[in-house]
Amino acid sequence: MLRAYLSLYLVFLFAPIAIIVLFSFHSTPALTFPIEGLSLRWYAQLFDKPDFVASLWNSLKVGFYTAIATTILGTLAALALIRLKGKYKQAFELLNFAPIGLPGLFLGIALVTLFAAINLPRSLVTVTIAHVLFTLPFFVETMRSRINYFDHSLEEAARDLGASQIQTFRLVTIPILAPTIVGAAILTFALSFDEFIITVFVSGNDTTLPLYIWSMMRRTVDPSINAASVLALALSIVVLGVGGLTLWLQRKRAVALRDAI
Repeated sequence: MLRAYLSLYLVFLFAPIAIIVLFSFHSTPALTFPIEGLSLRWYAQLFDKPDFVASLWNSLKVGFYTAIATTILGTLAALALIRLKGKYKQAFELLNFAPIGLPGLFLGIALVTLFAAINLPRSLVTVTIAHVLFTLPFFVETMRSRINYFDHSLEEAARDLGASQIQTFRLVTIPILAPTIVGAAILTFALSFDEFIITVFVSGNDTTLPLYIWSMMRRTVDPSINAASVLALALSIVVLGVGGLTLWLQRKRAVALRDAI
């Protein structure tokens, strides 16, 4: 019974995705069964639309800059978290987790009010700032599980052997945290790429891929929407695959270094 339940559970999770993928290759506009034929016409039609290409490029740019900024700020915050003790550490963790529990609607309205107060026009810049604010707690929370087991004696040993603070940070601290940093950065990019609610409030005239798909669905159920969704899914899989490969290579290097020692 448990195996049957697990099978039904997996079908329930992945059936909508499978249907979207299938209809993205449907040769006719009809979104009904039976399938009359397979074609790439909707993908070709999608890339013939300049608005789609522009929105896809915007999402990639915002996701990249968000990941870079969040990685820098989140890594520094994580290193600060290592050195906090007692109630200060608990307070930091609580305040860091608080934005995750806030509704996206609240954050969107709050950011619009802030940008209006400082006279910052809504653009991809404001979208990036909003995404950094949204993803930063996820980055730090992802890092926390690794940070809790960080061995400070390794840094102390490097200093005792004559390494400066910068050398210790570059040759000891960062390599130890690197796999977790890469994984958290990939998660940040994925969260930014798919973010919709906050982006609606802070995007202005610039459109990201989720906003473009939403605008298409408001007008009519266009079969090219399925193609756009499949492309977004494929991009996410590629990003996760690259991240997994990077982590695997990092672990392999660490094992080789340990064996050499």
